[in-house]
Amino acid sequence: MAAIDNTHNPALAQEGALTRFLRATEIDSRMLGMIGALLVIWIGFDIYSGLLRGGEGLFGGSFLTPRNLWILLVQTSSIAVMTTGMVLIIVMRHIDLSVGSILGFTAVCIGTMQVYWLGPALGVGHPSIWIVTLVLGLAIGAAIGALHGTLIAYFGIPSFIVTLGGLIVWRGAAWSVIRGETVAPMDKNFKLIGGGISGITPGSIGATASWILGLAICAAIVALIWHGRKQRKRFHFALRPMWAEYVLAGAGCLVVLGATWLVNSYYWPKGVVDRWAQQTGATVPPEGLDIAFGYSIPVLIALGVGIGMTFLANRTRFGRYIYAIGGNPEAAELAGINTRKITVMVFSLMGTLAAISASISSARLDSATNALGQFDELYVIAAAVIGGTSLAGGLGTIYGAMLGALVMQSLQSGMTLLNFESATKDMVVGCVLVFAVFVDQVYRRRVK
Repeated sequence: MAAIDNTHNPALAQEGALTRFLRATEIDSRMLGMIGALLVIWIGFDIYSGLLRGGEGLFGGSFLTPRNLWILLVQTSSIAVMTTGMVLIIVMRHIDLSVGSILGFTAVCIGTMQVYWLGPALGVGHPSIWIVTLVLGLAIGAAIGALHGTLIAYFGIPSFIVTLGGLIVWRGAAWSVIRGETVAPMDKNFKLIGGGISGITPGSIGATASWILGLAICAAIVALIWHGRKQRKRFHFALRPMWAEYVLAGAGCLVVLGATWLVNSYYWPKGVVDRWAQQTGATVPPEGLDIAFGYSIPVLIALGVGIGMTFLANRTRFGRYIYAIGGNPEAAELAGINTRKITVMVFSLMGTLAAISASISSARLDSATNALGQFDELYVIAAAVIGGTSLAGGLGTIYGAMLGALVMQSLQSGMTLLNFESATKDMVVGCVLVFAVFVDQVYRRRVK
């Protein structure tokens, strides 16, 4: 049997141009709409900030500048990491309201270990401090998630109730650990996880390594598209038109190279350059020296988590079981899937991801407080739903949720940049969440 080629399909010729494009490239229309919404948000904030006080952004404002977008990506990293786990939780028809509190509790445990225990015992700056505390944080997050999963799977308590209780309990536990104090400063090596600068060492990889990474990702995109087409031919599945393959490869590479150029356009502050020159003996010309930050470590962590979670969800038996359970829990159990075990594993994974986000957040702020991560559960859930994860279960993508996290953080960052009141920001986030659920309901009715 020959592979089916849709290049000259007469049915496609009778459809509209946009419909033909989406069908040929297999791009989710909601994903395209979300990208459009993100561009509208960025351009709107840049124009508005330009009208208020001017700037160097693309439209005369202060939002679309390399510095602000670099910081935006760093701020998105923490939410994006947790969002990848929330997708799997919601796909299984559960919810986790405790991720923000787990983040806060884990962060204060990490900070307390660094500042009050390991620092005095081993000496400030000892190279093992950040490793030990990071492992401790991951273990705490995984254990809390496993506890929640056990209560849900084996005791039959609804996930909403368990995690709502967890939200209250772990927030209180965070306060009890440090009694409302601020734990600071964090270990200098640990601080790099948040993208900060420790002395003259930035939490980023620099221009050269960023370009190498960008080109490597482009090569991987082309290889994956080529491999996917080869696999479709092998199993006699319908093929995308060649022009669609070129468009997908070109668009992916363009985004990666554009992002690489952007992060390489943000340079070290003058004070850091002066300290670097003083310690290394380098000569700084009168006009200054431009040293690019490149990709920050938290952004690389988020990308790595996103790739790993995408592989887990799409290419492993564990991931297929999750989507099967979300699609029809009764049928999945009758098919021999251990739904209780999978539930515990998914919630434990969610706790581990919350611990990773705790490390990023506390390292970025160079401190830990019991209020860290407050309301993050709302942003994470909203990001997952905006990214196309259905609250009815069985449907959701990792990359869509991460893009949703970028949309949510763009709203937060833009309103903060324009000095919106905290109450206004909360109201906007709430409205966006309700609107995202409404769009999900409309979409599901249309595809039925």
